[in-house]
Amino acid sequence: MSTRIRHTVAAVAVAAAVTGTTLLGVSVSANAATSGAHGALTISNGTKYVLVNGRRVNFGVPVRDLAWAPNGNKAAFVDGSGNLDVANPDGSGRVVVARNPGNQNWSHPTWQVRATDTRNGIPGVDNLIFAARVKGVSRLEYVSAKAVHGTPKTLSLIGEPGPGEAPLPQTGNVWPNGGGKYGTSVYANVHTGDVYIRDDYIRQQGGALTKGYEPALSPSGDEVVFVRSVAGHDHVFVESLTHNSAAKDLTPHATTDYTEPAWSPNGATLAVRTPNGIVTIPASGKGRPSKVTSAVGLPAYRP
Repeated sequence: MSTRIRHTVAAVAVAAAVTGTTLLGVSVSANAATSGAHGALTISNGTKYVLVNGRRVNFGVPVRDLAWAPNGNKAAFVDGSGNLDVANPDGSGRVVVARNPGNQNWSHPTWQVRATDTRNGIPGVDNLIFAARVKGVSRLEYVSAKAVHGTPKTLSLIGEPGPGEAPLPQTGNVWPNGGGKYGTSVYANVHTGDVYIRDDYIRQQGGALTKGYEPALSPSGDEVVFVRSVAGHDHVFVESLTHNSAAKDLTPHATTDYTEPAWSPNGATLAVRTPNGIVTIPASGKGRPSKVTSAVGLPAYRP
């Protein structure tokens, strides 16, 4: 990512439990117990049952790619019909935000939330960004998180202004993830193999950050974790968006694949998927992965 984008992100950044129990027949380690600052680790696996705060919750429909609103009051996910839904943490109050028209595959919704900035004339947003694959082509789309049977629109992906700047790829974009207070998000591109950042505060711009996939933006919006293949295994890396430092491998001794990282609300811990369950990793890199459950699915933290 260019210095200009890094400086923009830095300026914006400045301006601005799983308890020990048994779930689905799988033991959850006491190591998973977290404070309120860490949030509650949740796991979705495509069934109607979601592990939330140490207990099994029936959402009434299959739940895929669950993501939590920044305030933890709502969950967004793709249901068994391929629609984009929003529900309360206990599965009640489910609303179909956008109905899949058919022959499309929607995946990995993420929240884009930003308060209104009247001083700078910047409107607030409360959107869901997700990947939509149509006839084998993936694009990023968005819809209001408060919509009912809304119509998604294509998400703008504008690169940095200036001569010599290559246009950003508009197709092949997947795995969007939002973070911070200013509507910033990251995503991956299956064709280039890069992780990209999308800044949408003062003006919409973005650019390539690094090689990798399955990115997640930190709650503060100033770090990104992502997955990169190293010596035959998937490793988890973290990179600062405000300092020109090299990406740091958080799993240098990996003997298995670490994928789908998710930040805890306080930015101190990462929950990561492995073939044998979920592990947690200190985001600082000072510590080794610790297995918390043999349940397999997509990890996410509810604030």
